[in-house]
Amino acid sequence: MRARYGVPLGVAAASAAGLVYAAGFEVRSFRLRRVTVPVLPAGMRPLRVLQVSDIHMVGGQRKKQRWLRSLAGLRPDFVINTGDNLSDPEGVPEVLDALGPLMEFPGAYVFGSNDYYGPRLRNPARYLLERMSGSHGLNGNPPAVNVLHNPWEDLRDGFDGAGWLNLTNTRGTLKIEGMSLELTGLDDPHIKRDRYQRVAGGPSDAADFSMGVVHAPYLRVLDAFTADAYPLVLAGHTHGGQLCIPFYGALVTNCDLDADRVKGLSTHTAEDRTSYLHVSAGCGTNRYTPVRFACPPEATLLTLVSGEG
Repeated sequence: MRARYGVPLGVAAASAAGLVYAAGFEVRSFRLRRVTVPVLPAGMRPLRVLQVSDIHMVGGQRKKQRWLRSLAGLRPDFVINTGDNLSDPEGVPEVLDALGPLMEFPGAYVFGSNDYYGPRLRNPARYLLERMSGSHGLNGNPPAVNVLHNPWEDLRDGFDGAGWLNLTNTRGTLKIEGMSLELTGLDDPHIKRDRYQRVAGGPSDAADFSMGVVHAPYLRVLDAFTADAYPLVLAGHTHGGQLCIPFYGALVTNCDLDADRVKGLSTHTAEDRTSYLHVSAGCGTNRYTPVRFACPPEATLLTLVSGEG
């Protein structure tokens, strides 16, 4: 009897323990990633940028709310929110409350698909199938129908009222201690709302520094930003793979970005130009898959420094 059932029972016990860890501990084990990026012009003082992404707020997530509020203690020069703030149509007040202390700092935002539409229950295996077929979001699938619409306008009004720049297919400028920072943003490529032609042309000569901002790091968007000579692009969306294999990494990215760049700092090359890319693993999950494994929830403090030398 032991020889016959010992291995299956052991596997079942290990799987159960892994699920308890993924759903009970790691998904609430919030981390701060610190990254230095050599992208500023020579002589420009370092800039500290806090990136928050993929909050996927659900009512009652008090620990996540407390952690987000605590990030204001970092006192960044500015904040970038790369979208997917909601996973609950009733979550707008809690998002705005959690981000309230951060909205005391200059900032900007783009939205992701989950800001516009409510979450749906999906078979996780579909992410693997989409990865193999190359069909992601609305890029290879029929348009979404019978979906729940989130009150994204209320979220927009809250961010705008705090003075954060709305970068929906447009450019904006932050003034920080006399420096002019140009931010060029796109709406979510995952649901084909990006309109790069509206912002094409590259950084402005009048800006001291320029960077790109988008929710989902699709290759067409990264190619466009890089070809236009933006030195840095910030994105989210991938959740870092969310369920990763220790010592191997992510299996999926939920877009056409390769898994080697699913989170953290990397580079992207297009038309003989190279840009830095930072993809946040985010600090939340879809409400129907509230688990993380080997991929803790995070925000990132990026220190931008001179690229001289």
